[in-house]
Amino acid sequence: MQLIPVSTKKESNDFVRINALLNRQYPDYIQPRNVDIHEVFDPEKNKAFRHGECARWMLQDEKGEYIGRIAAFVNRRYKNKGDDIPVGGIGFFDCINNQQAADMLFDVAKHWLMQKGMEAMDGPINFGERDRWWGLITDGLRQPMFGMNFNPPYYQELFEHYGFRTFFHQICFGMEFKKPIIPKLIDRHDALAKDPAYKAMHIRKKELNKFADDFTLVYNQAFAGHGGLKELKPEQTRIFFRQMKPFMDERIVWYAYYKDKPIAIFINIPDLNQWFRHLHGKFGLWQKLKFLWLLKTKTNKKFTGIVFAIVPEFQARGVDAFIITESSRIIQPTAYEEYEMQWVGDFNPKMINMAEGLGPVFRSRILTTYRYLFDQTKEFKRHPVLQ
Repeated sequence: MQLIPVSTKKESNDFVRINALLNRQYPDYIQPRNVDIHEVFDPEKNKAFRHGECARWMLQDEKGEYIGRIAAFVNRRYKNKGDDIPVGGIGFFDCINNQQAADMLFDVAKHWLMQKGMEAMDGPINFGERDRWWGLITDGLRQPMFGMNFNPPYYQELFEHYGFRTFFHQICFGMEFKKPIIPKLIDRHDALAKDPAYKAMHIRKKELNKFADDFTLVYNQAFAGHGGLKELKPEQTRIFFRQMKPFMDERIVWYAYYKDKPIAIFINIPDLNQWFRHLHGKFGLWQKLKFLWLLKTKTNKKFTGIVFAIVPEFQARGVDAFIITESSRIIQPTAYEEYEMQWVGDFNPKMINMAEGLGPVFRSRILTTYRYLFDQTKEFKRHPVLQ
């Protein structure tokens, strides 16, 4: 077996291609867009390069066939609560079911990270934001949502046999929006609805900047400073909303207000993978035209939660029940049948309780962020629970 560092454009293309080579035989696999992976490793597109660096390797067998890949990265802004050592990351791992091959990939990443002064590595994680390519699927193997890793079940053994240990679990929640809202949720909704100061509405694309700014206000109050999440600036959110606009469905993006002040957001989009699966990773001019055609002609029955948040002042008042019940009246008559929220870390029991209180929800899948300490004599600590 031979390790090949990625340095040329051809090698970069091969690195992306390996994911499909090793996984396309699985029925639930959906090939990510090539452009989304390339952008992670493009210094002009990925702002993580401003305070970090990365390296990539591919693994070939004796016949010259690709049998694995891995990326390692140092991000000086990557820090979890409780960390007292510098931690690097690995990600974009693919490998045949062979522990020796996996160990070669893990070893080359570990040695590179040690040279950069790191004392541990987390993986599989992203070289960038946590909303994409984060975690190994360890329960609930099914079609990945857009931006989510896919892996066959044996990857868990490859990680754990090497010595990786669970740093935290990432819990995804599904909800069947076609089912009636449970009475408990309706009662909590009705109690709040008696006060005319509360109102809920879905987004209107004609007022995109207004809703983007309202999103920023709620997000920063609810999340900034927690779990490494940074405060958003209005201009960042406006760009994000403009990027979402072509595939945004107004009926599934919801806000709650109290005296016209934004207090909660329930942000969802159609699961883009239900369209991208037909493009097989490509997104050139022809695929873009096909994507626009699919948007108009192929009904998407699955939507996914991006953010659910309530400002601290209004938590535990029934606002969650209020916005879910109001939104369900609009969403239930649509073609959407399946819903899945982005992950919540098991270190955040408050958010887990909030998610499980939203009605007929179930734990749809679990992803795991692993950690490997280079000094195995050190005490291993899981991610501390957020208070």
